[in-house]
Amino acid sequence: MTGDEACWKALADAQGGVVLTAQAAGRGWSRQRLGRLFARQGWTRLRPGAWLEPGRSAGERELLWAQQLVRPELVVSHWAATRLHGAETDVGRTDFIGCGRAKGAVLHAVPLEPDEVTSVAGLRATAVARTMADLLRSGPRDEALVAVESALSWRHGPGAARGSRRAPLTTLDAIGRALTRAPTLRGARQAVWWLALADPRSGSPVETLARLRLYDAGLYPECQVPLRTPAGRRVYPDFFFRPQGLVVEVEGYAWHGSRAEHQRDVIRFNDLSACPEVCRILRYTTADVRERPQVMIHEIRQALAGR
Repeated sequence: MTGDEACWKALADAQGGVVLTAQAAGRGWSRQRLGRLFARQGWTRLRPGAWLEPGRSAGERELLWAQQLVRPELVVSHWAATRLHGAETDVGRTDFIGCGRAKGAVLHAVPLEPDEVTSVAGLRATAVARTMADLLRSGPRDEALVAVESALSWRHGPGAARGSRRAPLTTLDAIGRALTRAPTLRGARQAVWWLALADPRSGSPVETLARLRLYDAGLYPECQVPLRTPAGRRVYPDFFFRPQGLVVEVEGYAWHGSRAEHQRDVIRFNDLSACPEVCRILRYTTADVRERPQVMIHEIRQALAGR
């Protein structure tokens, strides 16, 4: 590798794998010469004037880098910031806070204080609490609360080492303070109402959605309440209707990826069945919660009525 090639690789490594041809002049190159070099070496053209070094895939972070290098004043926000921070969301939209337009992204022209901006993998993004506050202000409710509860709780997932869980990213109080800093923004009142529905004990996105479906149906079980087996082991059902002794469990796909996880689930079910307060257990899958919530609610109502 020549000295010039090493120079551009070092710059790319410092910028998420992305280099702008506009940076050529500062290093004594013309844009045309740099473009020819990159084309010859197999760099990927992400957008006009932005190139991705060979060997890297053009994922979301690389595209965010390209946007932010072209317009450094933009701050990654909302759903894109949620994914950067490692909170769970199914929303694939790319958001920035800034003015004007940005190709392939949604811009939000809202005020932002300097201490509400942080660095994530080198990118400038809204801090976790501000990100969650923005989601609650803009909605939709269910998707926003999935992300908020993921940020509030211990979670398995990409941000955690194998066999472990990542720690909570923020707290309810921090999100509440972020909301009070801009009480006149559109959606501020709804955000306070929705934040009141958030439960840091939630263990998965499907659990969040199931609880919201129950609330919408006027059903308010205890969530993750500790019960004890006759042997003294502690177990936490997802939802517990204590007067009827009814436990409702929702099963996310991620919990059954190995024999060990399946064995753990069997032990958990047996422990719940052994608890003296428990008379009946209903179990639902992610598909039940997402695609057939009315069936789930009907069956729970039937069980609560003793049928």
